[in-house]
Amino acid sequence: MKRCGRLAVGMASLACMALADAGALSAQEAPVTAELPVLLTSCGQSPGPGRVRFFLSRLDLEHEFLEQATAQDLIDRAEAGTPFETVIIVTGASLKGMGAAGVSIQDELERTAALIEEARRRELMLICAHVEGMARRAQGAAPGDNSDELSIDAVCPASDLMIVRQDGNEDRRFSVISESQSIPLILFEKNMELGDVLTSVFAR
Repeated sequence: MKRCGRLAVGMASLACMALADAGALSAQEAPVTAELPVLLTSCGQSPGPGRVRFFLSRLDLEHEFLEQATAQDLIDRAEAGTPFETVIIVTGASLKGMGAAGVSIQDELERTAALIEEARRRELMLICAHVEGMARRAQGAAPGDNSDELSIDAVCPASDLMIVRQDGNEDRRFSVISESQSIPLILFEKNMELGDVLTSVFAR
């Protein structure tokens, strides 16, 4: 599925937002569908992408996981004749993870911005996922660390769909983005429900 226009997606999001605070949405309620293959990556180098990758693999959904995917990766796959159709960017920053990767949050934001720009240019579906709950958002290596929130701001408002574990939305952080930007939001309650969500989004 090519990247949806804001008006088309906005109509689909109305019903979704009405249920946004009620819990996980069922397969029949998936507001949009996406196509394979998927490029899976991180903005912030948290462990979150590992959870998404687990279910993509378990469901046999064609994907490639690149921890530091770049715009060039999209270009290379397209030129090889096997273009990605969907990009999933998992938000949530880990100072430990970024340290191990040798990058800063600023590096992550710049890389992600270029990736999003190229995905838009190619009209790919862009999915923002935050799958580690409030624990990821609340944890910081130092007082005042807002790297996780920066990763959310960098990806979610630019996405075509948000997939968020419900306890990470306790303050309605993602609901506000959904409502203000007309972006569909799927909330799931338990980790195992992420598989049901991905099944509905990549319905075949």
